Amino acid sequence: MRTRLLGILLALMLCVLAALGLPLAAAFAAAEQSRVVVDRLDDAARFAQDLPTSGVSGLESALKGEPQPAPGDRSRRHALDAEVARYHELYGVRIGIFQRDGMPLAVAPADWRVPSGGWADQAFQEALDGRRSHNPPQVWPWTPDRTLTVATPVVRDGDVVAVVLSESPTGALRTRVVRKWLVIGAGEAAAMIVAVLLAARLTEWVLRPVRTLDRATHDIATGRMNARVAPGGGPPELQRLARSFNEMADHVVLALDQQKAFVADASHQLRNPLAALLLRVELLGLELPEGHEEELGGVREEGVRLARVLDDLLGLATAEHARPEPEPTDLAVLALERVDAWRPLAGQRGIELAWEGPALALGLADPIGFGSALDAVLDNALKFGPQGSRVRVLVAVRREEVAVTVSDQGPGLTEEELARAGDRFWRSQRHQNVDGSGLGLSIARTLLGAAGGSLTFGTATPCGLAVTLAVPRAGRKKAWSRPGQGFTER
Repeated sequence: MRTRLLGILLALMLCVLAALGLPLAAAFAAAEQSRVVVDRLDDAARFAQDLPTSGVSGLESALKGEPQPAPGDRSRRHALDAEVARYHELYGVRIGIFQRDGMPLAVAPADWRVPSGGWADQAFQEALDGRRSHNPPQVWPWTPDRTLTVATPVVRDGDVVAVVLSESPTGALRTRVVRKWLVIGAGEAAAMIVAVLLAARLTEWVLRPVRTLDRATHDIATGRMNARVAPGGGPPELQRLARSFNEMADHVVLALDQQKAFVADASHQLRNPLAALLLRVELLGLELPEGHEEELGGVREEGVRLARVLDDLLGLATAEHARPEPEPTDLAVLALERVDAWRPLAGQRGIELAWEGPALALGLADPIGFGSALDAVLDNALKFGPQGSRVRVLVAVRREEVAVTVSDQGPGLTEEELARAGDRFWRSQRHQNVDGSGLGLSIARTLLGAAGGSLTFGTATPCGLAVTLAVPRAGRKKAWSRPGQGFTER
């Protein structure tokens, strides 16, 4: 989210800088060209103004279309030729004074003529109409072949008798434009750097409470109900949201605690009346006449089943209230001990109980809680495993966790049933006739979750159910912090 928000802010800032920088760069280029054009028009106008002061020499006669005077009267024209040549030599600008028919009067260089076609021809025609030429097309740094051509009319008695035409190279102009653009680009880059820093600070300021809220939400969703959003900076709306979240979490925790306390109290309070009821049933059975043993057996069986459900509910409530402190535990040894404890019962049911694993498998777990969860899983596997089958307990050390997998060769579960396995009081429709309350795997999941572990279900090969109990590896250098806060990296 930080990357997306930062990208949006930077894209907006880039668009703003481009919207400001591109017109500014174009304006600088246009201003530089206008300055050069005005300078060339002023020079052309000066040449045009000098022509009337040439007296009644041959140049003025030529301009009026009269016969040429004697060669001795051509001194002013030679002076004008020298001035045009000097101008070309100093500025590198092609310049010429042309008659209306395009014949040159004074030109530098000597072989230059009015270009045919293009902007130069258009400027010459505009001057013949008695107007100064318009601003030529814009010169850009990537148009090195373009020149600046301007034309000014020479007017005598209201008539255009000649045209002063100049064609300027644009190398120096393009160099100045590039330098201006480099300055603008440097300014834009500096502004972009400042914008990046400001956007990063703004993004961090906005998203810090969001990240804190996300972590707290994840902790609560994974069972660490004591997680809360610490007070911090950020926008006032997010600060108010954090306070509201903490209040909501407090109410949820209170409601859950009340629910758990009710289950525990109800289970505990119902055990004594149930025990008294079962005792009265036994006494009543002694006084009943013969022939009612089947009904009495059914009542006893339901009473025992109800007592088992109450015991499981009490165990579940106790597990939910538990806040164990995980410690480095050799799960290989713990699993082997539990397998040895269940082996006599497996032998009575004709089931082979096997264990496989490494010599050492250190995981962060509560030994009592993990052992109780493993007992519940083993009890479930032996309950549904047919006679002559095999229950396998495999201990595996993975990259980030230690897993103990219990697989049986029973009927197993379908894909839909696997998604519901471990829910409270849930049992497959195919196993309703098997003794149990439907709380064993729920208790196992609760015991593991209280210590940061997990319980997952899968399909065994070739048939049956595989239940995996996993806890973090002790070697990952994770430590359990205060209750409800989960594991933190060191």
